[in-house]
Amino acid sequence: MSRVTKLLQFLPLLAIAVPAFAAGDGAGVSPRAEAVFFEGFITNSIFTGWVFGAIVLVLLIKMVGKPSIRPTKGQALIEALLTALRELFEPIVGKKAFPAAFPLLATLFIFILLNNWMGLIPGVGTIGWHGADGHFTPLIRPFTSDFNGTIALALISFGAWLIIVFKFAGPKILFLDLFGNKAEKSETPGWLYPILTLVFLVVGCIEVFSIIIRPFTLSVRLFGNVFGGENLLHGTYFVFVFYFMEMLVGLIQATVFTLLSAVYIGLICNHGDDHDHEEGAAEAH
Repeated sequence: MSRVTKLLQFLPLLAIAVPAFAAGDGAGVSPRAEAVFFEGFITNSIFTGWVFGAIVLVLLIKMVGKPSIRPTKGQALIEALLTALRELFEPIVGKKAFPAAFPLLATLFIFILLNNWMGLIPGVGTIGWHGADGHFTPLIRPFTSDFNGTIALALISFGAWLIIVFKFAGPKILFLDLFGNKAEKSETPGWLYPILTLVFLVVGCIEVFSIIIRPFTLSVRLFGNVFGGENLLHGTYFVFVFYFMEMLVGLIQATVFTLLSAVYIGLICNHGDDHDHEEGAAEAH
């Protein structure tokens, strides 16, 4: 009952915050980031991403402090989060590539999640100034609600994929995975095997095209959901149902982005773990 009473006491504060948060005219959010500093070189989304990233980094350092065997509450919280992410990503990426991939995946997840949720904070999108023509320029805009921001995150993910794949798998395995004949030669009729080789070659070309457009698909998916949620909230004056729905959407989109990045790495680098384990077990016997 005490928790219910505290929640009821908190609802009036939300009722006060929502009108301030929705101080705009309900017209929605501009798809284009606004220039705020250095004659347009720095937009409000870039400024927000830098400042918010620095704040999060400082908070994480403060929470962890000096790591100890008996962790503080902050250290225990961060360790629990990283443990959960490790259990999620390690089976997908594979043991060989996981040490190199995990820092990237954990950073992407935390950064994207917090930026997705940042649009729900009162003042984001409503703090700014009016120009001489009456146009309102918001100072603060979530990094992931700008397509330039999401394409940058996708390019980082794609660049890391290239580095990790060539380091832990190599060009030979990558080529065979894309264009190699996956059929078992001993179990395939002789006349059929060359035909399957040609089929897999065509499929490999399609796969190369799908790899090339990965940065675009990753960025559009994230941008579309976050930007659409921002417009939904502004257009409905932050109705509670949509407000909490956007919290769920922010979590889902951060998870989807990082899971896909992990899957792309695991598709190439996670072939040998089970084979190596079986070889080790056979040698032990």
